[in-house]
Amino acid sequence: MLPYSLIRPMLFQLNPETAHNLTLSSLNTLHQMGILATMLPKVPRLPVRVMGLDFPNPVGLAAGLDKNGEAIDALAQFGFGFLEIGAVTPRPQPGNPKPRLFRLPQAQAIINRMGFNNLGVDHLITNLERAHYQGILGVNLGKNFDTPIERAADDYLILLDKLYARVSFVTINISSPNTKNLRALQGGSELDALLAAIKAQQTRLTDLHGRYMPVAVKIAPDLEEAQIAEMAALFRKHRMDAVIATNTTLSREGVAHLPHAQETGGLSGAPVREKSTRVLAAFHQALAGEVPLIGAGGIFEGQHACEKREAGADLVQVFTGLIYRGPALVAECVRALAARS
Repeated sequence: MLPYSLIRPMLFQLNPETAHNLTLSSLNTLHQMGILATMLPKVPRLPVRVMGLDFPNPVGLAAGLDKNGEAIDALAQFGFGFLEIGAVTPRPQPGNPKPRLFRLPQAQAIINRMGFNNLGVDHLITNLERAHYQGILGVNLGKNFDTPIERAADDYLILLDKLYARVSFVTINISSPNTKNLRALQGGSELDALLAAIKAQQTRLTDLHGRYMPVAVKIAPDLEEAQIAEMAALFRKHRMDAVIATNTTLSREGVAHLPHAQETGGLSGAPVREKSTRVLAAFHQALAGEVPLIGAGGIFEGQHACEKREAGADLVQVFTGLIYRGPALVAECVRALAARS
């Protein structure tokens, strides 16, 4: 296989969304040919138990790469300890107008304003039923863009009901900056009511299915100290199963001078790493070990995964780093974490 360092310049000549779709379809083709696994680095085992689940290693794929679950089996070949697909919404929606995905290669960053574009939960379930992957699989849940914010809980409950018996865990996404007013759900009374409704539904579904499925919450990096304290208290109150810190940032600090930096949307990649890690560490302190943490944001090398671990993360996730570094990043992160264990 050509080294990713040679493939990436060709992909980066293409429109980012075109390159994204081409990559997923190519991975599927190589997997179906039976040769993908032979082309990827071997990833060592580093077992860890989090959320009551046994992970073969603590390095996962963050949501957003495979929104519709179209490449689950191919992505599993990368050696991730877990996969998170989505975000999915109850009904299909096209997302925001194109162009909506932008590279900032000088900063090893990406800006996206995709807007939860996906084919809906029923389509995702069809893909889940086709997949052979037996590992830990999470699904990121979002609300439809035209669902009023005061009815957002309805969308999350629909998704929880449909996916409960089919996946390992779900993530309540209240932190995407690309759906109008979504981040308002991170506020006190709104968040309290949402978590109460979700935990009540989780209890009902546990009784119905005879199985407990963990529910995580994904938060933004753009939080003040008071917000962190308030949210952490609610996560403890409602006994959430995990917190993913963090989603993309609205800040353009350090990149404002670069081409595309003024595009609206969430910024991911290297520029968000320190901010995400600070928020992660703040939640680690505020949660006092009562809620597991998943560190995401700006992981580009093994040392960055270790920094997340040292800040309190039980698991880590990669996405933008994978776009810039390629599949070798997964094994590098696992080895680095193993060396620090």
